[in-house]
Amino acid sequence: MSDRVGFVGLGHMGAPMCEQVVRAGFAVTCFDPREEAVAAAATAGARPAASAAEAAAAADVLVTMLPGPAVVEDVLIGAGGAIAALAPGSVAVDMSTSSSAVGERVAQAAAARGIGFVDAPVADALRAPEGRLHVFVGGAPEDVERVRPVLEAMGAPEGIVHVGPMGAGYTVKLLVNLQWFVHAAAAAEALAIGVRAGVDARALHAVFAAGPARSSFLEHEALEVLEDGQYGERFPLALVTKDLRLALELAERTGVPAELSEATRRMYEHARERLGDAAGEMGAVRLVEELAGTSLRFEPEAPA
Repeated sequence: MSDRVGFVGLGHMGAPMCEQVVRAGFAVTCFDPREEAVAAAATAGARPAASAAEAAAAADVLVTMLPGPAVVEDVLIGAGGAIAALAPGSVAVDMSTSSSAVGERVAQAAAARGIGFVDAPVADALRAPEGRLHVFVGGAPEDVERVRPVLEAMGAPEGIVHVGPMGAGYTVKLLVNLQWFVHAAAAAEALAIGVRAGVDARALHAVFAAGPARSSFLEHEALEVLEDGQYGERFPLALVTKDLRLALELAERTGVPAELSEATRRMYEHARERLGDAAGEMGAVRLVEELAGTSLRFEPEAPA
């Protein structure tokens, strides 16, 4: 595989991911509609491009990290023209949280030009600056192996999992996010009920995080709220509700009843209406706090 990589999408996740690819020694050409984002990537060592198509034309592997399915489709096979600009034999890797329906259309357009297409959405946003993301990869085995060195620049090798054919990565990412949002909403309600019933928040959290109800949310992200009063602004509610809608569309297509997932979606939509699009991914916790009139914070520990 050549060392030429195009990178399109330099947002909260894309910017540190692009920087990791540069640090790994790849020759990176980047684009984002925000000039300041491109300038920052250029400072880190990427070559700026004037468009997505220009970034693609300079690459053997094109990576996209975009807000959602509509943007993915537009950049790759719509007005952005990225697939049309790639040379035959290259591979496009979409690392956005998108839909398999869009992926199918992109894959068909790519195949018609002799271009491979891999979907490889990511998790663990906090680890993006370390190059230790989890990556869920869907695609033909030969395409996945061709792009693996680029993926390993951004993700922990043991966390890069080939989950199936093209589209499987999108599916797994939506379901990972769905479970996390459900866990966060359920934990928020349980914590609020326990605190209102008179149990110390620190003791309650210790039991939840170590017991049979433990989850990644309780072990890690919940501490941002409980210790620091932070609600995960790195991933806004506008994107949370987008991901939940996509997950429920998937449930409908597969014929699986998803009553708990639908209730969680409504809860996050309520949080978005009350707190705004830019509020963080733990907006459900903040919503529960406000509705219950209860602050979920650890009391200072008594001196020894």
